[in-house]
Amino acid sequence: MPGKFIFKDDVKRDELEVVRLGWLSHPASTGASKFTVLEGTFFPGKGHSFHYHADQEEFIYVVSGTVEHWIEQEKRILGPGDSMFMPPRVVHATFNIGTDDARVIAILGPCVGDMGVEQVDVSGEAPWNEMRAIAA
Repeated sequence: MPGKFIFKDDVKRDELEVVRLGWLSHPASTGASKFTVLEGTFFPGKGHSFHYHADQEEFIYVVSGTVEHWIEQEKRILGPGDSMFMPPRVVHATFNIGTDDARVIAILGPCVGDMGVEQVDVSGEAPWNEMRAIAA
């Protein structure tokens, strides 16, 4: 396949408790193998708790809203135009601390599996399970 146009009405969307995901490009939709691109809309007060990607890098760009982002034990408040990068195995988390939805674009690579993303949840483990309370 020489390439593919992706129209917004054709994007697969998943509505989860904390985020609405738009699968812009991943193995199942475009045949991508080098990177997966997701649009994430975090609902107010919600977030993607502490996790890491064993074999993937991740880049996140904030499109709108205000997010609290953690890279390991370092926290920053980010807004539109800000971004962050995490190499494989680096624990990170993103929380919407604003009153409106927060939109981000996430790029992960290389693709892993049909969805193009793998993650290891560590939010229930120390020190991650108390990180936000300690920093408050």
